[in-house]
Amino acid sequence: MSELSMGTLLLIIVVLTIISAYFAGSETAMMALNRYRLRHLANEGHSGARKANRLLQRPDRLLGVILVGNNIVIILAAFVASEVAERLLGDTAGPIVGAIVLTVYMLIFAEVTPKTVAAARPETLAFPSAYILQPLLRISHPLVVFVNWISNLMAKPLIARAEEKSETLSVAELKTVLNEHTTIPRDRQAMIVGILDLENATVEDIMVPRAEIAGIDLNDDTETILEAIESSQHTRLPVYREHIDDVVGILHLRRASRFTSRESFTKAQLVQETEEPYFIPLSTPLHTQLYNFQRQKRRVALVVDEYGGIQGMATLEDILEEIVGEFTTDFTSELGEVHRQDDGSYVINGSVLVREVNRLLGWDLPTTGPRTMNGLILEHLELFPDGNVGVNLGRYGIETVRISDNLIRSVKVTVLS
Repeated sequence: MSELSMGTLLLIIVVLTIISAYFAGSETAMMALNRYRLRHLANEGHSGARKANRLLQRPDRLLGVILVGNNIVIILAAFVASEVAERLLGDTAGPIVGAIVLTVYMLIFAEVTPKTVAAARPETLAFPSAYILQPLLRISHPLVVFVNWISNLMAKPLIARAEEKSETLSVAELKTVLNEHTTIPRDRQAMIVGILDLENATVEDIMVPRAEIAGIDLNDDTETILEAIESSQHTRLPVYREHIDDVVGILHLRRASRFTSRESFTKAQLVQETEEPYFIPLSTPLHTQLYNFQRQKRRVALVVDEYGGIQGMATLEDILEEIVGEFTTDFTSELGEVHRQDDGSYVINGSVLVREVNRLLGWDLPTTGPRTMNGLILEHLELFPDGNVGVNLGRYGIETVRISDNLIRSVKVTVLS
């Protein structure tokens, strides 16, 4: 090496730095690849993705060839740098100064910089690198296998063999991926997240409560029954005697056109046109009930508790709204349940489900307890208020606006700064 000129030695150091930077960048790029996108590109026929995917099947060998190659390059660079330093500074100070300068130089140009670039754009470096790393692995295979065997042998007494981890995503992880994926339109993201959330909700979360079920009481006179049919905003109504627990069947209003004539209408004819009621447990998960609706070819179900009492009514539309949102064009104006005030607060009907409020306004009111705004406030107060009161739930200030018949009829909610 003594016969080489100073310029040649410096050129060798530059070349070795580039090679070391390549190894360092390749390591980071390969490990930073999105495995799901990598498999997708490989299945689409992308040659670089296929090679990278094949290399990542054995990450220990991939890291082995990269680290072996990089260490060889660094050792060579150290020899050359030592020669340069000795020529410039002598045998005493040269090796020390050369080691310090080379360490800083390699750290900046062969480690930090290439790894930073590779982490930012892994595919740009990883796919071309796969064409080089694959033949390098074949050439150095015996050495890499030997090095891996030694390292595994030394590590075995210190750590237990790690179980092979599944690369499947949990529901929470998948939701995080969806929320961070800016290329998917926001409305489609919301739909996919809605489907995933079905697993965490039951029919109790979305049912119409017993007290709010609109139906037909056979004990009413025929004029009242016909008016209920004609004025109904629903396509299906439960038919019962005196109270909903004595349900006779479900009437599809499309069939009601056959007996809208007041002269020919009879209650017996009405009962004849109903279909058998469909009962479901209160705790049925929404994704299960969606499948059951499809399998049973039903659209309406009566929700019963463990004692057989009817607690509410759930429809296919209610479940679909959990996925796609409200079918009405303007939730606040159509249902009159949520009203925005000039000061930025909202007046909300006490019977509105907390889940609906969260979905409509993007809030995070607690949903693990009571289902309605009325129940949420009563649980927090632990008593029924004698008059209007105010409470704070996290970042939400809630004031009761109207109370009657042992129910909080409406509340005013302000988002606290």
